[in-house]
Amino acid sequence: MHFSSISEFLAMGGYSAYVWSAFAITFIAMLWLVVSAHFTRRKLFREIKNKVAREQRIKKAEKMENTL
Repeated sequence: MHFSSISEFLAMGGYSAYVWSAFAITFIAMLWLVVSAHFTRRKLFREIKNKVAREQRIKKAEKMENTL
C-alpha cells in the first residue's frame, strides 16, 4: 500500500484505530515481558544470594558447635 502523505499514512485508509491500537497493545505487551523478566531475574538472584549466605552461616555454626 502506498501513501501520498503522512496524514494518509496515519489514517491507514480509515482503519487507523484498529491498526494503531494493535501496535500499541503489542508494544505494551512486549514491554511488560521485558520489565517482568528483569524484576523476576533480580528477585531470583536475591533469593540465591540469601540462600548461599544462609548455608554459609549454617556451616559456620556447625563448625563452631564441633569445636566446643
